Amino acid sequence: MTRATFFVEEDKILTTLFEEGMDNMHLYKPQSEPVYSERLLTLLPEEYYHCITVHEHFYLREEYGLRGIHMEHPTDTLPYGYRGHVSRTCTTLDELREAKKNSKYVFLKSIFDSHSNPSDRQSFTMEELTAASRKGLIDRHVYALGGICLDNIRQVADLGFGGVVVCGDLWNRFNIHQGQDYKELIAHFKKLQKAVS
Repeated sequence: MTRATFFVEEDKILTTLFEEGMDNMHLYKPQSEPVYSERLLTLLPEEYYHCITVHEHFYLREEYGLRGIHMEHPTDTLPYGYRGHVSRTCTTLDELREAKKNSKYVFLKSIFDSHSNPSDRQSFTMEELTAASRKGLIDRHVYALGGICLDNIRQVADLGFGGVVVCGDLWNRFNIHQGQDYKELIAHFKKLQKAVS
């Protein structure tokens, strides 16, 4: 998932992440003007548009041929007439059960304490997640969100999640105000990939 704010080197970093194997990127820029998301998209190679899901400004999906749209709440209504990939964020196992019925995949939040938002604290015990996995509720259509890092990514994979959403653990490795060298961020991404492969 992108940082919530735009920054100068962002298009270069995202392009490099795609080149290194990122196969699904969520464009998450809450309460931003759509023109800034459009500008970022025009700076990215078109060959990666099919790997991008938007959280707002859903018209961008059609305009740029993006993968799909993401609904922040499991009960949010789809845009009128929308056909295509839909993902949703859930914060409870009951929400997850329902959202899986009408979503391509679902984010389950907050698996661990967030690295980017201190108010997002771990919502589930490992026992609850293990039980949900055994019942088939956690499967390849559910992505773990919240506090995912190198120390716990293998644990999440072992629970049967189909993917992980990495945000703070990655973006905290680059100073958006002064940084130009993002080698540490890319090297960390490769470590995360290796940990689950």
